[in-house]
Amino acid sequence: MRIDADRDRCEGHGLCADVAPEVYDLDDDAVVVVRHETVPPELERKADAGARVCPVAALRVTS
Repeated sequence: MRIDADRDRCEGHGLCADVAPEVYDLDDDAVVVVRHETVPPELERKADAGARVCPVAALRVTS
C-alpha cells in the first residue's frame, strides 16, 4: 500500500496525523508528510482511516 499526498491541496488541518500519527505528520509549514514510502501491513488500516478523515481529500491510498 502506498499513499499519494497532494501537498498543494493540504490545508494543514492535521486530522490525518491525529488519527494515524504512525503514518502521517505535519511539517513546520503544517503540510502533510507521509512517514513511509510503502505502508507496512500492520499500519494499513490506520493509513486508510487517516486518509478518509482529510477534509480536502489531499490523501489517496493506492495498492
